[in-house]
Parts: sequence; C-alpha cells; structure tokens
Amino acid sequence: MTDDASHDWHTRLSHAGRAGKRAGGFVNPALHRGSTVLYPTMDDRRFGMTKRLEQTLLYGVMGTPTHWPLEDVIAEIEGGTRCQIVCSGLAAVTTPLLAYLKAGDHMLMPDSVYGPARGFATGMLSQMGIETTFYDPMIGAEGIAPLFRPNTTVLYLESPGSHTFEVQDVPALSAVAHARGAKVLMDNTWGIHFFQPFRHGVDVSIQALTKYVVGHSDVLLGSVTTNTPEDWERVRTAALALGQYASPDDCWLALRGVRTMAVRLDRQQQSALVVARWFAEQPEVARVLHPALPSCPGHEFWKRDFTGACSLFGVVLRPEFSQQAVHAMAEALELFGIGASWGGYESLVLPTTGFVNRTAGTGDFGGQMARFHVGLEEPSDLIADITQAFAAMRGFTGVVALD
Repeated sequence: MTDDASHDWHTRLSHAGRAGKRAGGFVNPALHRGSTVLYPTMDDRRFGMTKRLEQTLLYGVMGTPTHWPLEDVIAEIEGGTRCQIVCSGLAAVTTPLLAYLKAGDHMLMPDSVYGPARGFATGMLSQMGIETTFYDPMIGAEGIAPLFRPNTTVLYLESPGSHTFEVQDVPALSAVAHARGAKVLMDNTWGIHFFQPFRHGVDVSIQALTKYVVGHSDVLLGSVTTNTPEDWERVRTAALALGQYASPDDCWLALRGVRTMAVRLDRQQQSALVVARWFAEQPEVARVLHPALPSCPGHEFWKRDFTGACSLFGVVLRPEFSQQAVHAMAEALELFGIGASWGGYESLVLPTTGFVNRTAGTGDFGGQMARFHVGLEEPSDLIADITQAFAAMRGFTGVVALD
C-alpha cells in the first residue's frame, strides 16, 4: 500500500489496502471466512482481547483480513484514520447515532435527510427518550444556533440532501456544534471522495458503500469513518456491542468494485452533467437540482468545498404536470429502471413527490419531482430515451407542446 498523499487519487485508489509489490503473492487480498479463532495459549487469548480496537484476528465478528483492506481503502478515500465496515448503509447511520446518543439527549437533523434515518430518529430513538428536531438544511450558522439546547449532543448533516440535493455549509454548521460541545455526524455518500469531511469539521463520516464503492447493485454495505482515537473507540465499541458485521464475501466484492470506482465516477460525473444541462433547457422542466449547477440550493458551498460531483440529481417538472403524468414518464423510460438505490453502472429514475416526508416546511419546489441517476450508458442514448418519455408525459396530461 502506498502512503504517499502526493499521488493522484486514481493512483491511491488502485494501491490502497494492498500489500504492495515487495510483499509478493497475488495482486488482490484473499477472501477469508471464519468465526472461531484458535489461540496457542490462554496468555495469547488474554492479550488478544485487549486489541479489540485494532485490526487483529480475535473472533469473526471483530473482523478478518478481508475486512481490513476495505477499511483502509475507505479511510484513505475520506481522509480519516480508522473505518468500521457494517452490513448496510442504514447500519452506518444507526450505529454511530447509538454510539453518541443516550436517553435524555437531543439531536438536530436536516429536514432533507435520508428517509430511513428520519424513521430511526422518530421511531426507535424517540422510544429511547432521545428527541430530534428537524431543521431547514439551508438554515445556516446563525439560524441553527438557537436550535441547540443544553442537551444537544449530535448535529447530523447530509450534504447534499437525499432527494432535493441542498448543499449545506458544513464548516460553519460544524463550528456552531463544536462551540456547544456537540459532535458532528455526516452522511457523505453523495460526496464519496469529492468532499473531505474531516477537513470541514465533521467528526464521524457515514457512507453507504452499496452505492459507488460496490458499483454493481449487488451488495449491501456501509462504513463509519473517524479521524481521532476517541471517536474511533466510541464507534468501534458501539459496533461490537451491536454485533455489527459485514460478510467477508461482500467486503471482497466491494474491494473489487472500488478499484474501478475512479474511472466509473469520472465517466458518470461527466455524463450526468451532460444530461442535467440538457434537462435545464427543456420546456417541461422548472428546475434542475444538481449541486454543480447554480439552480441547486447551496451551489456556492458545493463550488467552495467539493472537487466534483457524482451522477445523482433531481429534476423539478413544471406545475402543470400531475403526479400521474410524471409516473407515466417514469414508466415510459426504457434505459432508466425505476429503483430506490443508486451508484451502480445502470441509470435509474425515482419520482419522489408524495414519497418524501418533511416536517420543517422544506422541499417544496413548486412542481412534481423525480430523482435521476446516470449510469455508464451513452448520454445521447439517455437523452433520446427521456425525450420520448417526456412525450408520454405530455400526452398523459394532454399538453401537445410547451413554449
């Protein structure tokens, strides 16, 4: 493995988590499955149990030589020091929340947050006596400061937002939280490596590796990355207490996927911008919510803090198109599957109006909305597909042509 931070990220991604040329053997780490670990002596076992925070073979649930390279790669991608691999993206959300919250605590969470994260806050955390306030993601430092209480222990960020792509002012919000003794947890799945969370005040970074890291829509995995020994011990202890474990087979597939992630992201980023800019010129479209475009809330923060963009964005249709018309458009698409995930090699569409819960009065952009993920297909083919699907949408509504 190379530790030279001066290398381009494509180079580092190809080498991170590998033994390197001087070690000899196969290029890729082997697949290790197992539960029971045998110790030569009781002294060895006693000593081993003191290493629960380390990459040491102790018991299957504590990690294997297949888990460790993936942990190293993700920590490298996000600029952190240690990473805990968990069984899904949602587990990557819930594990650190349970690590940092206890009965009587209060959390701040953006109104644009991933739906299952909201459900965990309003469901299980609420039942445990933990209160959550959902805030406007674009509230800014001055707006969020009064929402902190003496018992606010976590500020949760998701930037951009899950369906409406608001880009938050992470450094400013993090500074407010730290001044009040709160920890900052952030879902960085969209940012992947384009946003370096620990350079901007984040304490714990969350990712759904299911998306671009795996890249093939066939594995569920998540990661929780930290940058200090204190935060690592907190997260690692919670993961072990909860029995969090990811299949070595899935980790091995993620390692295989991550080696091509850089080239996939380059291609998908470029293609998505082509499609997003085409959307912005169409008479059926009221607004494009792509963080790299000025029409997206918080674009100025994306421009300041990010080095690129992934291929997931939102489209707001003009108000004359009903929900049924937008559904007809989605069903007419031939190259875009209707699906809730993203980050794979295939293009997806997901109408979101009526399916997204908001409680802080945000997320209404004046028309029906759909989320698009651009895969590895040729952009001109995708545009031709959307063009014929827009015709179906206009036909459903009875609109022959738009100015």
